[in-house]
Amino acid sequence: MISSRTTPWAWYRDPAVLEREEDAIFRRTWQYVGVLGEHKVLPGWSGRVPVVVVQDEEGVERAFVNVCRHRGSTLVEEPGDRKTLQCPYHAWTYGLDGSLRSAPRGEELGDCTDLSLVEIRLGSWGPFRFVNLDGEAPPLDEVLGGVPQMLAEGGIDVDDLAFHHRVDWEVPANWKIAVENFLECYHCAVAHPGFSSVVETSPDRYRLESGPWHLSQFGQLKDPTGAPLPEGQFHLIWPNTGINVFPGRPNLSIGPILPLEPARTRRILDYFFAPKEDETWITEFLEFDDQVGREDSRLVELVQRGAGAGAITDGRLLPESEQLVAAFQSRVREALS
Repeated sequence: MISSRTTPWAWYRDPAVLEREEDAIFRRTWQYVGVLGEHKVLPGWSGRVPVVVVQDEEGVERAFVNVCRHRGSTLVEEPGDRKTLQCPYHAWTYGLDGSLRSAPRGEELGDCTDLSLVEIRLGSWGPFRFVNLDGEAPPLDEVLGGVPQMLAEGGIDVDDLAFHHRVDWEVPANWKIAVENFLECYHCAVAHPGFSSVVETSPDRYRLESGPWHLSQFGQLKDPTGAPLPEGQFHLIWPNTGINVFPGRPNLSIGPILPLEPARTRRILDYFFAPKEDETWITEFLEFDDQVGREDSRLVELVQRGAGAGAITDGRLLPESEQLVAAFQSRVREALS
């Protein structure tokens, strides 16, 4: 079979392409922010736009662009509990409904009714909160498609899981390279010996599925004896929300792959486990997961160095093993066309 061409490798290093992606992709899609649990004010990102999700004392949830209407400072940097949002620059203070409550020397401005925070769409799936800057985008449920059902059928009830912790790190590669690495296990036998020793990664045992808005992978334990979750699931919700469920015991991690610069990407993952899960097992699991993550970080850095060097125009994709990468690249091309 003839392999297909990749998207131009110049797209991995061109700042103008990233600007187009910000407008055509990230400002038009659902972006994972996090969980409103013990904290009622949750900052996050929609691409490179700072956002904040809040829950007021009556339980009403809203989402806003996390930018002060005065001089543009980010308002909230860390999750927490508060009754107002106060800018750290000049102390302009907003209610959790987004309205401007006070501004030092505000009498100089006169009418301030048009200076509320900019409200944006908020979507929920179980404990997970997503935002969308585009009022015309499809609803979150439509974009999630069959992913919640696939997780449920695989033994994961997202409402029964307990939030454990968040990790936040950066990789020296374009965001698309990070996504494309996530979307294939062709590299697993070579680059992830630990993962491949316990999970079936051969082409006839590692299942791939492409949906309108999601790209999914399924890998079974080589020895599923006694495992509550004999099959792992790995989903990408277009364009950049990754969901990982490793086979074994109930677990889930979810988070965005966020562009910072053409050759730098931020990765955020929130981890969830069954309530009262054995901490020894969780520690061992996180060590395993961290090893896989470090291996992937090295891989995407190498791709950025090579594909981003500008010496070669593009590459090739295996039509079966890398079909999800091809589907992702096709959607990127469509969005930018």
